[in-house]
Amino acid sequence: MALASPPRLDVLPSVCPHDCTSTCALEVERLDPRTIGKIRGSRRNTYTDGVICEKVGRYAERVHHPDRLLHPLRRVGPKGSGRFERIGWEAALDLVAEAFTRQAQTYGRETVWPYYYAGTMGLVQRDGINRLRHAMGYSRWFSTICVTLSDTGWTAGVGAKRGVDFREVGTHSDLVVIWGGNPVNTQVNVMQHAMRAQRRGAALVVVDPYRTGTAEKADIHLAPRPGTDGALACAVMHVLFAEGFADWSYLRAYTDCPDELAAHVRTRTPEWAAAITGLSAGEIVDFARLYGRTKRSFIRCHHGFSRSRNGAANMHAVSCLPAVTGAWQYEGGGAVYGQTAIYPLDRSLIEGLDLADKSIRALDQSRLGPILTGDQEALLGGPPVTAMIVQNTNPAMVCPETHLVHKGLAREDLFLCVHEQFLTETAAFADVVLPATMFLEHDDFYTASGHTYFQVAKKVIEPPGECRENHWVIAELARRLGARHPGFEMSAWEIMDRTLRTSGMWDAETNWRGGGQDFALPFKTAHFLDGFPNADGRFHFKADWRRFGGRWREMPVLPDHLDVIDAATPDRPFRLVAAPARTFLNSTFTETPSSQERERCPTALLHPDDCAALGVTDGDPVRLGNARGEVVVRAKAQGGQQRGVVVVEGIWPNRRFDGGIGINALTSAEPGWPRGGAVFHDTAVSIRRA
Repeated sequence: MALASPPRLDVLPSVCPHDCTSTCALEVERLDPRTIGKIRGSRRNTYTDGVICEKVGRYAERVHHPDRLLHPLRRVGPKGSGRFERIGWEAALDLVAEAFTRQAQTYGRETVWPYYYAGTMGLVQRDGINRLRHAMGYSRWFSTICVTLSDTGWTAGVGAKRGVDFREVGTHSDLVVIWGGNPVNTQVNVMQHAMRAQRRGAALVVVDPYRTGTAEKADIHLAPRPGTDGALACAVMHVLFAEGFADWSYLRAYTDCPDELAAHVRTRTPEWAAAITGLSAGEIVDFARLYGRTKRSFIRCHHGFSRSRNGAANMHAVSCLPAVTGAWQYEGGGAVYGQTAIYPLDRSLIEGLDLADKSIRALDQSRLGPILTGDQEALLGGPPVTAMIVQNTNPAMVCPETHLVHKGLAREDLFLCVHEQFLTETAAFADVVLPATMFLEHDDFYTASGHTYFQVAKKVIEPPGECRENHWVIAELARRLGARHPGFEMSAWEIMDRTLRTSGMWDAETNWRGGGQDFALPFKTAHFLDGFPNADGRFHFKADWRRFGGRWREMPVLPDHLDVIDAATPDRPFRLVAAPARTFLNSTFTETPSSQERERCPTALLHPDDCAALGVTDGDPVRLGNARGEVVVRAKAQGGQQRGVVVVEGIWPNRRFDGGIGINALTSAEPGWPRGGAVFHDTAVSIRRA
């Protein structure tokens, strides 16, 4: 008797939605209409080129997790208790709409604050919440958690958020500098292309305060003190000018004030920078000479070194280096931070931008704790926030000053609706919890920042239980609240297709079938050889910080070390970096068994001499603290970082810490210079045995 043949396996395309600049193209095994198998990288996208991170490869763990939220819930216990009862969708949405209406009638419309971030990077399912905000006149949104500081610093010099296509690196770069990032943990495709270059003989340099997985692969690892990258970059420029590595023909043709810069950095010697960074003057000189003599030198500017009070100044200083050497002229030379400026996308329909009223206050998402606890400066002089809907983020874990965030979320006069995939720490504070789809269960489309493809994704499987997409929830609330906009009457696919056609891009079906539309710029434009996107067409060493607003007067006119960081003191002698873990992504994947097994427990990486001075060995509990709070983690000795630097990888669930509060209890909600931005890697702490 012949054996029955196995059922045919469907393999369907999709796009990774998570907050990583790779936006990987995927191939998904569909076992049946509601079940997925393995996920692999797609070679249709030559940046992804078949490679994805291990956590997304195991995505079936998340999709089919037994703890997924499947039904709407209403709170029946104290806020934060996690005690709920099941209700229907109609009743749940009615409760939300009634609460928003009631609070707006009492305090005015600005009392309602729709709150979201990048749990998905899909533009319809993430940003559609803004359409409701604008249609109803609710408080606007100042997005600061991730890229405000880095965007500001990059555009201050370059002029727009774009740069050289990273695909050049593998085949053309002779030196690759990964500055302020750990792509082994956070963007595996960067490592894929960088390792190709290294196998060709290119040198790999990593600049990071600790010995990351990326630094382990490097030929040279420079480990400056956190927040001192601007000083390092200035000292490198000192050497470049002093030793004849500056390309004066390029500088005269493409930059704004090379003579002023050369005079300025004359006093920014390697010895000056050594005192600030903790690196030796010899290390700085050796790196500067390597960079200067390598024409095809490429810098991947990551976000990490910008997450400091002086992060924008640091980013600007580093971005100056390829302009000094003229590396932009060569294939495989130059730099990239992000590519989002290359897409000609009109977001009006997605976000309801035609209804936006700029006279309405824009509250800073990173300052959620001060906002919810009544800080008048954070509230911009307006009414208290008494009603919120939260999508795509878990602020009870990821926001700075967690104690204040929890205190605010626990207010009985705050009505909170959370639309989520799991009963997160934030959802536990909610009055109404709504079950959300995952990316394989809805349609969406995606820009990238690390590469140049714009990609459309169709739903692959049906959602479990009563899970509903973000777009549907926003449209249903709009109907109940009386909000009017064409986007509320359209499906997600219809919004995508009309947006793409209006923007002069491939329509949605063509994009999906083609594996994405590549917006890579011609060599001359990508390398700014036809001019930088500033009004004068030049790279700006002299940054016009005034155009960004805020505390621009306090910013250095030319690249420099801006000394505004939370410096170590005798009482708080350690500088904390709250870095990403390999198998977590912010608070996502913290629920999957494989990620929990890989990461084990919250751990403080310390210099071995610091461990000895503290009298601790690997696995001993230590207490990290400052005026904002305390957390207890396990100590682990690790070389490759300076004394006085402590690193805790991963945003662990609060329950995994003694006292039930996570690492962001220690980080500050103070905005970075000049116009805001979260400062997760700029924290002075004390450490003692627990």
